[in-house]
Parts: sequence; structure tokens; C-alpha cells
Amino acid sequence: MVSRADRSPFAEWLWTVDRYLFAGFVLLMVGGIVLSFAASPAVAERLGIDSYHFIKRQALFLLPALGLMLGVSALSPRMVRRTALVVFAVSLVLMVVTLFVGLEAKGARRWINILGFSVQPSEFLKPSLIVLVAFLMSESGRRNDIPGSLFSILLFMMSAALLVAQPDFGQTMLLALVFGALFFLNGLPWIAIVPIGALGFGGLVAAYAFLPHVQSRVDRFLDPSSGDTFNVDRALEAFISGSWFGRGPGEGTIKRILPESHTDFIFAVAAEEFGIVVCLILVLVFTFVVLRGLGHAARDSDAFGRLATAGLMVLFGIQSCINMAVNLNLMPAKGMTLPFISYGGSSLLATALSMGFVLALTRRRPQATGTDSVVVTRLSPASLV
Repeated sequence: MVSRADRSPFAEWLWTVDRYLFAGFVLLMVGGIVLSFAASPAVAERLGIDSYHFIKRQALFLLPALGLMLGVSALSPRMVRRTALVVFAVSLVLMVVTLFVGLEAKGARRWINILGFSVQPSEFLKPSLIVLVAFLMSESGRRNDIPGSLFSILLFMMSAALLVAQPDFGQTMLLALVFGALFFLNGLPWIAIVPIGALGFGGLVAAYAFLPHVQSRVDRFLDPSSGDTFNVDRALEAFISGSWFGRGPGEGTIKRILPESHTDFIFAVAAEEFGIVVCLILVLVFTFVVLRGLGHAARDSDAFGRLATAGLMVLFGIQSCINMAVNLNLMPAKGMTLPFISYGGSSLLATALSMGFVLALTRRRPQATGTDSVVVTRLSPASLV
């Protein structure tokens, strides 16, 4: 057991980090490996490759992801901002490059091959953009000469334009929702909510009118007879088949014909093999980490820490809800992963980076008083500049 008198870097990290939040993230990461064992062998067999191909690759990224989350969680708020700036700049460049030399799949260019690995730059763009927007908004509140809101809108529009160009409307919508939440949390006047809401609604209408794949997904959701609903139908069958306690590990059958069972529809596989009870437990873990993170944000006296933590947890929570809702046919298909659970190296590493930012921003930090004693509190806003 580490003593509180220990002043080593590890001891300082251990006594200042939110260990319950960290444990929740680790539990989800381990759960992702367990569910990968259940969902991915059937996909690998259909593709004619090693049955454990996807499991091995997920396990290969697990330790680096855990190391990344731990390393980032030890950063100061200032280093969080600098790291986010570097990640955002690199992601932006890679997204531009991806449009020209990226790997094409299902009519979209979202991945680029780097050293033999397929990387999805947009996954890393999301958390870094949120941190930068939070910083710009917080600085705008402290200094009237900084047009933080304007710069934030420009960064968002640039990011959204690259996402639409891929095209990836689901990620664009997700980013827009989080961006709107940040503006609201930063003190958006009530009178501005109506025009912003109208703008968002107009964007949805435009996407439906001008993007055929968006129109197709919405039409199939509203009227299943208008097109192919194979994936969603099989996912619902999985929930019915699994009932409350599941068919048992490895006993699922629907996963063998569900194309995206290891990514977009892994929640349905969990329902068939482990039951609705396990799915509810998974939902509770997601709920716990999101509410705990938002609780930290609500208590943070520093505007940057409050906005960045809230934005990252809103991103994590909304993405999780979208994935689960699609599995239950509560909204049109979005092709969005379940954080820490779905297969994907980029998704796992980017989520680890995002939650590492959260752990770093929610750590208690020592602040010297006028005496020899030390009070554990958060850094003052002035000390973050």
C-alpha cells in the first residue's frame, strides 16, 4: 500500500486521481476484450482469416491504450492544452491527406494506412477539438480582447467540413451536439438557443436532402419496408433471443450473420450471449462514469477545466447512447462505435486519450498556502495561463 507520506510521482498520482473514475474506464476496457471474444471470431471466420484475428489486434492495442490513458492523466492542465493542440493539428493534416490517399470503404474515405495500421484521424480530432474549444471559451470569459467564440466556431466549421467531405455525417452530428453543449454550458443566452436550434435543424434537413446515404437511413428507420433493414432486424432478434440471462458465452447464433457484430452491433451480441441483465450493468457503468465526470465538472471553479471535462464526458456519453440506441432501433443507423467496447484500434486509443484528459483535469492538485502546510485543491485560473 502506498503511504500518503510518499512523495514519488506515482504516489502523487495515486492520491490525487479519481480512482473510481479510473476503475470504471478500466472495467469498460476489459469488458471490450471479453465481448470481443464473443463477437469477433464469427466475423473472422466469414472473412476466411484466423478466428482470433480481431481479438489479438484488440489486445495488441489494449496495453498501449491503458499506458496512454495513464500517461495523459499525469499531465497538468497546461500540458493537456498543449497536447490537445498538437493532436488536433496532426489529426487535421491527416484528415486532409485521407481525402486523397485514404482507404476507401463503403464509399467513404475515413482511414489512412500508417506503418501497416489503419488509422482513423477523426477519432483523435474529436477530443482535441473539445479541449481547444473549452480553452478558447474560458479565455474569452477572462479577457474581452480574445474572440474565443469566433475562433471556436471557425475550428468547428473546419473540422465539420472535413468530416462531411469523407463523408461521415454521424460524427459531424455528434461533434455538433457536443459543440452546442459547450456553448450552452459556457452561458449561452436563452435568446440564442432558438436560432442555433433552427440552424441545427436546417443542417439535418440539408443532409437529408443532399446526402443520399443519410436519406436512405432515415427512410429505412421511418419505414422499414422502404429498404434493407437486415442489420437492425438481426440486432433486435439478438435481444429477443438472449432474453434476461443470455444463451451463454459462445452460444450466440445471430452474430454469425450480423456483418458488424464486433463493431457497431457488439451491444446486440452482448445481449444474445450474456443477456439483458449484463447489458443493463454495462449501461450502469457508462452512466456512472459520465455522471461522475460531470459531477467533477460542476464542482470545478476553473472555467477551462469545467468546460473541457464536461465536453469530453458529453462526447463519451452521447456516443455511447447513439450506439446503444441504434442497436435497439431507436434511431437511424450511424455507424458509430461503443467507446472502449467495440473493436477498433483508433477508437480505443482515441477514447483512452480523451478519458486521460478527463482524469488529468479532475485530479486534485496541491496549492501552497502562506504557511508550511499544503492544501489539496484545484489550480487557480491564473496559474493555468
